[in-house]
Amino acid sequence: MVSLRRRWDLVIFDNDGVVVDSEPLASLAMHKTLANLGHEMSTDDIDDQLKGGTLTRTRVVLELRFGPLPADFEESYTATLYGLMEEQLRPVAGIDLVLDKLDAAGLPYCIASSGRRKRVLFALETVGLATRFGARYWGAEDALNGKPAPDLFLAAASSMGTPPNRCVVVEDSELGVQAAHAAGMTVFGFAERTPPERLASADALFKDMADLPALLLGEAD
Repeated sequence: MVSLRRRWDLVIFDNDGVVVDSEPLASLAMHKTLANLGHEMSTDDIDDQLKGGTLTRTRVVLELRFGPLPADFEESYTATLYGLMEEQLRPVAGIDLVLDKLDAAGLPYCIASSGRRKRVLFALETVGLATRFGARYWGAEDALNGKPAPDLFLAAASSMGTPPNRCVVVEDSELGVQAAHAAGMTVFGFAERTPPERLASADALFKDMADLPALLLGEAD
């Protein structure tokens, strides 16, 4: 376990499932998109095999299972997802309080998401959090290689002017935890929806956003 007697210089949040409660919607959108193509894949299998990855990685994984996908697969999925998010997307419970406490402590934060920047902004605007992050968000197009490669987290840290070893990442996917460690960063695993065993290599686990400020700002080991 990481010692919590340290002052981080930057908190990097994953977006989907950490800031916005989009993971169930993303899984449902993928299920619907595949079903329209005649492919059956449960939302549990989608979570297990695709969570935390880019659409580029998703296509690779799915084509290994189902064979070639249409050229407009990503466009169809994204349109379905945007429709669901517009109707049903909510912020992750407690994230406002976390951001309030980070602001009060003067601890900078940003987002590094496997989704494209347009999707991140759409989600933040939909739930009313866009002003909290301003332009401090990075997406799939900002990294040559997606998670579990460290590129995205390193790009965010570099843009924020923070050394990797002074960053702490908040993630809810196994790929994200691997990416954070590959970047030389501490990572806290959010296990509200993700089975804790999938995040076991994280430096600390928590299941409720109410517990995150103590991990980020607390003094106890």
